[in-house]
Amino acid sequence: MSKKVNTSVGGQALIEGIVMRGPTGSAMSVRLPNGEIETTSKEMKQLKDKNKIFGIPFFRGFITFIESMIFGYSCLMESAEKSGLSDDEEELSKLDKWLNDKFGEHIMVFIGIVSALLGVLLSFVLFFYLPVFAVDMLDKYLAGNTLSKWHPLFEGIIRIFIFVGYVAIVSQMKDIKRVFMYHGAEHKTIFCYESGEELTVENVKKHTRFHPRCGTSFIFVMLIIGIIVSTLVIMIFPSLGETRWLWSIVKVLMLPIIMGIGYEFIKYAGRTENWFTKIVSAPGLWMQRLTTKEPTDDIIEVGIEALKAVVYDKSQSEKQNLQEPQDGLLQ
Repeated sequence: MSKKVNTSVGGQALIEGIVMRGPTGSAMSVRLPNGEIETTSKEMKQLKDKNKIFGIPFFRGFITFIESMIFGYSCLMESAEKSGLSDDEEELSKLDKWLNDKFGEHIMVFIGIVSALLGVLLSFVLFFYLPVFAVDMLDKYLAGNTLSKWHPLFEGIIRIFIFVGYVAIVSQMKDIKRVFMYHGAEHKTIFCYESGEELTVENVKKHTRFHPRCGTSFIFVMLIIGIIVSTLVIMIFPSLGETRWLWSIVKVLMLPIIMGIGYEFIKYAGRTENWFTKIVSAPGLWMQRLTTKEPTDDIIEVGIEALKAVVYDKSQSEKQNLQEPQDGLLQ
């Protein structure tokens, strides 16, 4: 068993940019429409800084995931605005402009809420309802109602196939491909830093774009752990699976537990390499062949600027103001 360098550095790909979290805080670098790279410091407030209970292992995973999602979404929206994407979308969307002129800003807020709800509904149908429905049909017409104890296993396997298929389809979109190139640059830049090499474009290009602490690996680990936990629960309490609405509630209640276990494994896999971590991490690393793309030099430059801002002090006088290292989960 070998230990890896644990830098507690994490990041997320944005629209024409990357946000990094490291020993000196958080920073976002975005390629502006004029070609310049703008780097700004970002503040990520964490509950564990207010109460130590939120930093307890296995409990901190769910909290960190939610905080990262909120922080990442905020940076994503800001990067879209700075890169000029939001301006382009406004010019292209004549319908949105007409609705805004006709009904005012309230209708745009309403449309945003409806869009968010439709997104949640689509996610529920694809990743919760469809797997359950598919296994129910399989059990009823092919297995003769003999799969009750193994329902979570087959349900989880179908969910994995749906997830992989969904990502494969989305990855073909032009704008998403660009984001995935920034995702690759994020990983390669962090690998370069963890290797102790100088952060230059040439050094970064040598490294792999597949990182064990990636959010893609985290999702895959959660899917695998979800299958194991759900199967065990059904085997111990078989009556839960007989009532679909009750089983759905139980699965939602198990999410924080599954996230907690998954988060601790990702942190462990990020600093330790052995046969167990290699086997469990393998599906997530394979999946990164879809969620990351080889970056161009200009994209790597953005990653370097973002990482430099969170791992190198600007002056010795600022050392006393450094924040505690952030949790190093990449997205």
